[in-house]
Amino acid sequence: VQLVESGGGLVQPGGSLRLSCVGSGFTFSRYVMTWYRQAPGKERELVARILSIGPHTRYSDAVKGRFTISRDNAKNTVYLQMDSLKPEDTAVYYCNALYGLDYWGQGTQVTVSS
Repeated sequence: VQLVESGGGLVQPGGSLRLSCVGSGFTFSRYVMTWYRQAPGKERELVARILSIGPHTRYSDAVKGRFTISRDNAKNTVYLQMDSLKPEDTAVYYCNALYGLDYWGQGTQVTVSS
């Protein structure tokens, strides 16, 4: 089982990034997919979640209206489109897959700074 995130990097405030997470070794379409983030000195927090069926999504208040989560089950991939980025969005972003069992990616760094 593997989850591999990509798409992180350095971006200026107000900019955009698109994170991707590719899953392998499990039946991706059955899993609830969630993006979490962890900033230095802070606890890991939920950013956005998408259910296995239908367009049902959930966002933290901090990112609602700026971030969009989506999935392509044919590609075993979940995305996080991040717009209007703020310095406080700086964190390591992790992909999580949940369906009874719980899998995590290694994380990708997002830094928002001028």
